[in-house]
Amino acid sequence: MRLLLVEDEPRVAHFVAKGLREQSYAVDVAVDGEDALYRVSINDYDLVILDVMLPKKDGFAVCRELRQQNIHLPVLMLTARDAVDDRVQGLDSGADDYLVKPFEFKELLARVRALLRRKQTSLRSDILQIADLTLNTANHTAARNGQSIPLTAKEYALLEFFVLRAGQLLGREEIAEHVWDDHFDPASNVIDVYVRRLRRKIDDGFSPSLIHTRRGEGYLLSANSEDDDVQ
Repeated sequence: MRLLLVEDEPRVAHFVAKGLREQSYAVDVAVDGEDALYRVSINDYDLVILDVMLPKKDGFAVCRELRQQNIHLPVLMLTARDAVDDRVQGLDSGADDYLVKPFEFKELLARVRALLRRKQTSLRSDILQIADLTLNTANHTAARNGQSIPLTAKEYALLEFFVLRAGQLLGREEIAEHVWDDHFDPASNVIDVYVRRLRRKIDDGFSPSLIHTRRGEGYLLSANSEDDDVQ
């Protein structure tokens, strides 16, 4: 999942972005309200973590503009302002949740997971499953037929994206938009490399094969044998 963190305090931005990346999220960082609106206009994010006190445009204004533009991606507001009226203003401006600084990072992660679950209306728990493959979105672990599968943070992020869109044909551009951040080089073959790694880990020795390739189109995750790879 690709997140936009909007935070002008370098120390806080570094801490939060680093922690989120360690939890398999791709993270872009904006340092003011106008930069945030621009990034949302050119990228496809799954969630925005939005500080209130920002240069140029504050978080309330940013959130209102997003909603006025019919952009309904989840917004989690972060702020040191803990008065009830401030929380009400944040929610009334269109935020989905509100977290007061200072906060425990594990609470931030829990709120991010909850908002992403809410976005995926079919997701009712931390466990995702297709065939005998299971993913635990709370601790970012995977297993197939009860056998634990070791994954790097980026491998997990890619697999979760596939599982959440099981049965959908996913092009490289769409995968890059959600799994990699703005440093991704579209000319590289890194997506193909990671898909091959995942295929070795979750398909080798198991049946049916779950990761399928459509030449010139992209990839899909499906337990349907009719989706056999075209190589």
